[in-house]
Amino acid sequence: MSGGALLVAGMTSDAGKSVVTTGLCRAFARRGIRVAPYKAQNMSNNSMVVVDKTGEAGEIGRAQWVQAIAAGAEPEVAMNPVLLKPGSDRRSHAVLMGQPDGEVSARNWHDGRARLAATAFEAFDDLRERYDLVVAEGAGSPAEINLRATDYVNMGLARHGDVATVVVGDIDRGGWFASAYGTLMLLDAADQALVKGYVVNKFRGDVDLLRPGLADLEQRTGRPTYGVLPWHPDLWLDSEDALDLAGRRAEVGAGVRKVAVVRLPRISNFTDVDALGLEPALDVEFVSDPARLADADLVVLPGSRATLADLAWLRERGLDAAIVRHAEAGRPVLGICGGCQMLGRRIEDPDGIEGVAGAAVDGLGLLDLTTRFGARKRLVLHEPAGYEIHHGRITGSPVNGTVTGTMVHGSLEDDATRAGYLAESLGIDSAASFPAARAARLDLLGDLVEEHLDVDALLELTR
Repeated sequence: MSGGALLVAGMTSDAGKSVVTTGLCRAFARRGIRVAPYKAQNMSNNSMVVVDKTGEAGEIGRAQWVQAIAAGAEPEVAMNPVLLKPGSDRRSHAVLMGQPDGEVSARNWHDGRARLAATAFEAFDDLRERYDLVVAEGAGSPAEINLRATDYVNMGLARHGDVATVVVGDIDRGGWFASAYGTLMLLDAADQALVKGYVVNKFRGDVDLLRPGLADLEQRTGRPTYGVLPWHPDLWLDSEDALDLAGRRAEVGAGVRKVAVVRLPRISNFTDVDALGLEPALDVEFVSDPARLADADLVVLPGSRATLADLAWLRERGLDAAIVRHAEAGRPVLGICGGCQMLGRRIEDPDGIEGVAGAAVDGLGLLDLTTRFGARKRLVLHEPAGYEIHHGRITGSPVNGTVTGTMVHGSLEDDATRAGYLAESLGIDSAASFPAARAARLDLLGDLVEEHLDVDALLELTR
């Protein structure tokens, strides 16, 4: 017998779908329910490596990995069967059931969706057979009527599995009531029948002032609001995209060191620096102006989904020279994955993995290494923390004085690794635990959901 299911849709992108889905996974799991998170399709360069029971490594969106941790479930590729990693404004690299699967473009988007939908539905049905409950996260908005005919992520998924749906909106942006009403009204009758109500996200102030509007909305739509999640300063989770990078600053006090992370146009796995942001002695800032590197104590060159294109962007903006000046002054530079490759002497792409066969360019020359792209993607999960996701293979030395490179994402999430790097590069002691902080944030989110949402009513919807 198939388990229950709930779809958490959003009025907009970044409305709080991931937050609500993660919180519900935590809350339901606390009640002894075997919960699996799910997102049919992610559009994100922020991913994670998972390993199945056969030992094969695969790639899923970082948000679904965190949701699995919140649910106490083993992360697996079925939880995010389709992952699209943007390479440009019109073209994305596809990852299907954890493995590279070519490219999709705006031109062939509609034609290719049938195969992606079939894979996504099969994965959803499989999870539903194996778990008591699947909490699915939508993508974008279910009211994107230009995409409805081929949708398999929002109401297309809901219709496939007869899944009750709640719609989340970020009230901090304004226009919540109009968005709530308009989202429902743009759906056809069959889709509307599956939308059971709403959730308010990021509310600040006295909720009593909100209640008359919620009552009016229910009278107009026949659908209740299942709760109002408050804005909380200590709540943030591993994100899917770069929309919230500006919100990762720490409090600045005496003796705090500045960490400047280069905000590449195609930045990937930017959560690599989240652990640095926890350190009270560090202020982490994402920058794209070379002048902002001048007073940095540490420069981080992060991962990139298009290393050659982002290296060209560095040079266009003069960031390459600023990074070299920083290193020549004896101050530390850390390059991660694509950033490590950019710090080397040469990058070669004989097969056109990044678009142009035979492309070869000079790197910044701060590390004595060469990168050569190959068709096969390397997916490796490291212990106690870290993972590799890359086509580039490096040869040479990833260390040169104060300049350090690594192809391993997430290694700084290990407290001992981070403490060693900070002591050696900046001469400071670590004063934070990343695993403890993540666990605390997931518990906080679970507590907020239990306190402010009608969890019992939402659970009843899944049945």
